[in-house]
Amino acid sequence: MPQAEHPDVSPPVDGQGRPSLLEAEHLAVRYGAVPAVRDVTLSVAAGEVLAVLGRNGAGKTTTLRVLAGLATAHHGKVRLAGRDMARVPAESRVRLGVALVPEGRGIFPGLTVEENLVMGAYQRRLSRRALRDELERVTGRFPILMSRRGQRAGSLSGGEQQMLAVARGLMSAPRVLLVDEPSLGLAPLVIEQIYMLFAALRDEEDITLVLVEQYVELVLEVADRAVVLEKGVSVLSGTAAALSASPELVNLYMTAEQKDPEQEDPEQEEGNVG
Repeated sequence: MPQAEHPDVSPPVDGQGRPSLLEAEHLAVRYGAVPAVRDVTLSVAAGEVLAVLGRNGAGKTTTLRVLAGLATAHHGKVRLAGRDMARVPAESRVRLGVALVPEGRGIFPGLTVEENLVMGAYQRRLSRRALRDELERVTGRFPILMSRRGQRAGSLSGGEQQMLAVARGLMSAPRVLLVDEPSLGLAPLVIEQIYMLFAALRDEEDITLVLVEQYVELVLEVADRAVVLEKGVSVLSGTAAALSASPELVNLYMTAEQKDPEQEDPEQEEGNVG
């Protein structure tokens, strides 16, 4: 994935000697009087896959929105390659290399597949030839999208729309790609295909990924590390292998109902802004 468009800033190094690309420190967010995030700390190294786990209403989506600049933390810090992002708006974060694939995909259903993809690259100001090359490169990972570039996005299946949302994020040439609930509402075969793509992006293009996911076992197979949120607080973190075998993770999350429609969810109650 092209990286030259982004500033050449030397990021800090984490405790294992790897560059820490994106960090959040003691984030707290409220929607009115409702706290969605109380105290979340996480970091992801360059070229790493970080899984963000937790039940509904744990603050996962809000955390991603703060990282992307779409929600404001009233406490805490976000840093990209060591740079404080407090005063950096969402559109500038895209230029700096932070792209969000939101829950629900967020595609433009009335536009064609190709038009949606072009929207993903609009801040890069590519020449016509460079844009064509990028379209070919990105759709090369999504053969079904390549064959449907002139089709209206709203007519695609759910799995195809999710692929389009990820592809549009890749069109921004991200340093870090934030993906919220990529498996939501999809068939198992499609979910498997999407996670194979995430593994390929990590291994072949060295893209940093932050994945919010309800399916714990699935995402931990791809992730290098994970952080678990509970009621807006980051309560566990570690390697994916260690957390897979962690009794604490079982107690906090895996034995609970993953989708509890009766559970109070401050993120969803605020118009799904979490």
